[in-house]
Amino acid sequence: MSPIDEFRQQTRAWLEENCPESQRRPVVKEEQIWAGRDRVFATPDAKLWFERMRDKGWTAPTWPIEYGGGGLTSDEEKVLEKEMARLNCRPPLYDLGLWMLGPALLVHGNEAQKQEHISKIVRGDIRWAQGYSEPAAGSDLASLKTRAEDMGDHFLVNGTKIWTTQADKADWIFALVRTDSSGTKHQGISFILIDMRSAGVSTTPIELISGDSEFCQTFFDDVKVPKENIVGELNNGWAVAKELLKHERKLMATMESIVQREDESLVELATEYIGMDESGKLNDSTIRSRITDQLMTADALEYLNERLFFQYRSKQVDSGLPLTVKYLGTNAIQQKDELLLLILGNHSLSWQEQSHTPREHNIVQNWAYNKAHTIAGGTSEIQLNIIAKRALGLPA
Repeated sequence: MSPIDEFRQQTRAWLEENCPESQRRPVVKEEQIWAGRDRVFATPDAKLWFERMRDKGWTAPTWPIEYGGGGLTSDEEKVLEKEMARLNCRPPLYDLGLWMLGPALLVHGNEAQKQEHISKIVRGDIRWAQGYSEPAAGSDLASLKTRAEDMGDHFLVNGTKIWTTQADKADWIFALVRTDSSGTKHQGISFILIDMRSAGVSTTPIELISGDSEFCQTFFDDVKVPKENIVGELNNGWAVAKELLKHERKLMATMESIVQREDESLVELATEYIGMDESGKLNDSTIRSRITDQLMTADALEYLNERLFFQYRSKQVDSGLPLTVKYLGTNAIQQKDELLLLILGNHSLSWQEQSHTPREHNIVQNWAYNKAHTIAGGTSEIQLNIIAKRALGLPA
């Protein structure tokens, strides 16, 4: 038996023994396990599943063992993912630190920062928010105005960030701040870590079209931040920002795998709401054709992600591919949402939960919420510009 087959056998046995039955079904939003000092578990089984995965380092399977990660190779991580998918295991932990900050810190953080923050991310002890976008900057991230003034022994941060995901529940925030205005707009930016308990930090939730308030505006008023909280070189935070954006765009492209999922497939839903004709086909040729297109798109995206995985493994990544997958993946989510509403017909018209089944209500809510996917992590318009310049080599 090859080493990877032996690992697969051991992983399958471990998951069978340690993943509670209740954690082997699609996760709903209310039962997601988010990191943080005030971490909440919906059930004892959820807590048990999280603790077992955490103690094995499999909340961050490929991160170094010395920081609490699993130390797996990329091949072993792929095996773990497939075995978890086979059992339908829920993700054990949700956090922007896990998805975005941690990978960037492993590349650009100094040893003290890794020792301080990486293990806490792996263990889900701290919940992170992202401070990138600003109210007056639009999609031009580098035009940020939030400043960090050098006060000798610390920085004094003033400004505001918007679309900070659940910042009102976060313990820390990673942010881009301007520390020098003498160069181009991409110069003089620094990447800084801020404790949300610091004096002068405040948040205001933003109500979304879905009725949720998962985003906030975060304000910094004379916030003192230790100088050791700068990640990477002072005034060279754009390099850290780009590293982090790679992981954010990858996250956005695969968002459907970590958010609340519907139990039914497109075909099953259409069969129930539209019905079949005498020949056994869906009783609407237009929807039948669109479902076919959607399923083909989903398969194509799966193959693209598979290709991307192997490129990362061989360290020969086509730099244009992650950009393209983010654009295609987020648009595919919205196209599927539109198709789901089309299938529901009149059952998708009302916003009142009492007039719908919970499933219908969730589909409509997700349609509204997922509108953000083509904005978060860089709008589709910005993404197309980047693809045109970096992937296709077109003139600016």
